[in-house]
Amino acid sequence: MTNECTVTCDAGVCKMKTIIHAIQQDDAMVKLDIESDCHNILKMSWRVQPVNPYTELEAPMLETDIYKWASETLPHAACPVPCAMIKAVEVASDMGVKRDVEIKIE
Repeated sequence: MTNECTVTCDAGVCKMKTIIHAIQQDDAMVKLDIESDCHNILKMSWRVQPVNPYTELEAPMLETDIYKWASETLPHAACPVPCAMIKAVEVASDMGVKRDVEIKIE
């Protein structure tokens, strides 16, 4: 059985939308396919390799592959896309449930 999910991230003020499709491969690694309106996210996506969900989800935040790729290419620390990528890995690997994440600013 293939585990997969699709996460849509609306980054907010920049109005850039990103769609992340995560699929767990036969070797348990999770492959991320990324479509985005943002050229910085697309630039980051060129670096993205399949990740081991166990090491990615248990590592300190700044030691994950996803946040390393983000810090090398994204100009804004407040960008929610790296978090959305981590959530996609979590759900696709059955290490988390499909539940929306929300940030409200009032």
